[in-house]
Amino acid sequence: MQEKILNIKKNGMGMLFLLILLEVASIAGIALCGVGVSKQDGLTALYVIGLVITIILASLVIPIAFAGLKVLKPQEALVLTLFGKYHGTLKGDGFYYVNPFCVSINPASYTKLNQSGDVKAAAVSPSSVELPSKKLSLKIMTLNNTRQKINDCLGNPIEIGIAVTWKIVDTAKAVFNVENYKEFLSLQCDAALRNIVRIYPYDVAQNVDTTGDGQADEGSLRGSSEIVAERIKKEIQARVELAGIEIVESRITYLAYAPEIAAAMLQRQQASAIIDARKMIVDGAVGMVELALERLNENHVVDLDEERKAAMVSNLLVVLCGNHDAQPVVNSGSLY
Repeated sequence: MQEKILNIKKNGMGMLFLLILLEVASIAGIALCGVGVSKQDGLTALYVIGLVITIILASLVIPIAFAGLKVLKPQEALVLTLFGKYHGTLKGDGFYYVNPFCVSINPASYTKLNQSGDVKAAAVSPSSVELPSKKLSLKIMTLNNTRQKINDCLGNPIEIGIAVTWKIVDTAKAVFNVENYKEFLSLQCDAALRNIVRIYPYDVAQNVDTTGDGQADEGSLRGSSEIVAERIKKEIQARVELAGIEIVESRITYLAYAPEIAAAMLQRQQASAIIDARKMIVDGAVGMVELALERLNENHVVDLDEERKAAMVSNLLVVLCGNHDAQPVVNSGSLY
């Protein structure tokens, strides 16, 4: 199904004045025919025919003609069908007049998702009733899907949520190719998210190939969020192409371990951080001990044999690598 744009003039205001004039004229005709019939001793065929025609014109034809008036705001469109066939799409803001038998179609008019076009800015009273619009919005909209629990490539359950900005680029495909383009988009976002997340680990892991080139890399959901979001966007776009939808951008809005393993993963991260910190402390301490021995040897401050050097190295490492402040013991006697 290909989109067909209706290039018609914005003559809605002129047709409105014309229809109002015809309605007033038909009402006046009914009044005149009624007066003419009442003045006759018998009902003449001329007055009866005129009365019937004006009544039909005023009560049936003109009200039906009013249905052809269509008002569009900027970035809105109407998909019109005529006796079951696709008639065309009306785009562009203005006041139009179309065939009054054309029917506008929007299968997603009753669908409310957690997206920008369906969220009301102010609360409405429970008694108020708002009829759904048959117009399609061509604006860029944001779909914020609910958080999902998905296993990453290592089998760890995580919770992740995304926000997808999208817009309709082909109204005919959106209306006729799928049953409900909003629900279709939401489901495809969920499916694409699951497919991409299963490729990556939550954090950097060894021997994991996330690019598909056969080489291990450092890709992860936490560290490569931009790359992951771009892959999610491409995956969704490939799935919603047939619905006439363009994916503008996708972003990860929430990422965390599932509650059942969050505590264990936090302990693992803490242990990894402690190990890294200890490694850095030991490397620095060894360098300081080497520097101390070299300076003592160069300046000939004291001559130490191997046993005394080992004791000095041990003491320095204990002082430098310890968690608490050192409490030295002062030797007031001789060196030996």
